[in-house]
Order: sequence, then structure tokens, then C-alpha cells
Amino acid sequence: MQQIEIHPVPFDSPVAQQLITAALADLGGRYGGSGDETPVDASEFTPPSGTFLVAHLDGQPIGCGGWRSHGAEIHTAELKRMYTAPQARGCGVARAVLAAIERSAGEHGRKRIILECGDRQPEAIAMYTAAGYERIPNFGYYADEPGCLSFGRTL
Repeated sequence: MQQIEIHPVPFDSPVAQQLITAALADLGGRYGGSGDETPVDASEFTPPSGTFLVAHLDGQPIGCGGWRSHGAEIHTAELKRMYTAPQARGCGVARAVLAAIERSAGEHGRKRIILECGDRQPEAIAMYTAAGYERIPNFGYYADEPGCLSFGRTL
């Protein structure tokens, strides 16, 4: 297997939007609706306030994820739009993207990363837990929804 290459891209770039659309479709299949209606603005993923990353394997985009500043908490980053294409799952793509996101957030002064996901994402929950993320009080757009799970990790 070739090496996974991960590079920052604008959140509103065509490659990022292609992967985000696939991510939302995946979430829609699990939860219904559009998948995730959390308000997101492309400018939130522009350094130093955030970064969006795309992973490639053999020249093909196979995964993505990013972080954005979390509210007034200048030392906290929120993980958003993590996704791995089905054909690349189980190959370490998500772990590589997560590690790159953590590095980027740390390089921009963030000391903690938080995220929210749902209980119908067992693969994500297992990965985050294995990477040292622990349950925290729910936050964000879906905080009061049944099945919302929030996690955090100190960098």
C-alpha cells in the first residue's frame, strides 16, 4: 500500500466539498435527514482559526477532517467533518487524519480537542476512544438530542 498523503485545503474547495458531501450522505444513511445540520462556515477552517485536511492515497481523495476554534475558548479546537471513503476504511486513514488534525491544532496553540458524534457511529467511537478521547458533557448543535455523544482529549 502506498503512503497516505495529507494536505490542508480550503474547506470550500471542490475536493473538500466532494468528501464532505459523501460524509453527510453517510451520516444521512445512519440518522436520516441531511446527515448533519450543524452550522459551519468555510472561514472557520482558515488558519489560525482552523484547518481542513484531505487525505489522498494513490492520488485519490479518500478522507478528510478539520478543526475550528470552539467559541470563546481560544485553547479549544472542535473536530468537524471527519470522513473516510468506504473503500479505504480499515487502512489507517482516519487515524492518520486525526493525528494530523491534532498536530495542526497544537501548532496553532490549541490545548484540547472536542467533538460530537452519534451513537450510530461505532467505528468512530472506537477510534476516538482508542486515541485517548474521553466522554465529556454534550455540547453543540445536537447536545440535547438522544444518541449524541461528545468526547474530548487534552493535546
